[in-house]
Amino acid sequence: MLKHWLPTLMLASVITFVPAALAQDSGNAPQSAPEGAPPEHGRGGHMDPEKRTEMLTKELKLTSDQQPKVLDILKSAQSQMQGLRSDSSLSQDDRRSKMMEIHKASNDQIRALLDAGQQKKWDVMQSKHEQWQGHHQGGQGAPDSSQQQ
Repeated sequence: MLKHWLPTLMLASVITFVPAALAQDSGNAPQSAPEGAPPEHGRGGHMDPEKRTEMLTKELKLTSDQQPKVLDILKSAQSQMQGLRSDSSLSQDDRRSKMMEIHKASNDQIRALLDAGQQKKWDVMQSKHEQWQGHHQGGQGAPDSSQQQ
């Protein structure tokens, strides 16, 4: 008799947990850090512009001239993203498409600031990010380069 209940129990678990997980990932409700918390990671686990600039400085050995330019690009992208998240007139697909455009534009701007050696490292980082993102999106098609950050 237990043999008959096990598949039913497993199906009930999937029906219960999958919609909840999808609802969390859909971006319908913007998530923010608690009041007073440091802005280390925003929605989706992306680093804030300052932390990301620090990370890129380490990884790519950004010069003191490149650092403020990268920071400005990242701050601008973050501001544009926040504006999109608060724009309820856009459909989810339109919002996602515009966010991908912002990601691509900011990544292209950053890449243009880099020297040839840094660009090679940047390309490797972006490739790894795309692979990770494709793996964590449940194989919903191969992500394109506009989904990087």
